[in-house]
Amino acid sequence: MTTRSIGNTGEQAVCDFLLRNGYEIVRRNYTVRGGEIDIIAKKNDIYAFVEVKTRKAGALTSGEEAITPSKKKHLIYAAQRFYASLDEEASCRFDVAVVTLERGRISKLKYYVSAFDASK
Repeated sequence: MTTRSIGNTGEQAVCDFLLRNGYEIVRRNYTVRGGEIDIIAKKNDIYAFVEVKTRKAGALTSGEEAITPSKKKHLIYAAQRFYASLDEEASCRFDVAVVTLERGRISKLKYYVSAFDASK
């Protein structure tokens, strides 16, 4: 599998997980100059800006370790741009999903609600 196809597999698994848990998928791969958000989902008037990290089993770096201060800064910037475009007042949070693949199949999905906030 290519890096892109691994990422797409993880993102689709997270979208499926969110839909099963009552979320609406608002956008995928929202990109602005200076930042990108993998998934923007909404449930009960709360927007979840979701960063997805997909790794093969046994990878040297975990998905959690890949959420660096620089990555957070870019996510926060993109979220601010998205939020500014809304015609409504809404709450938001930053979630992280870590997906592990074994032999091309999802073996584990960890979902961290409010993994970090814009002040960190």
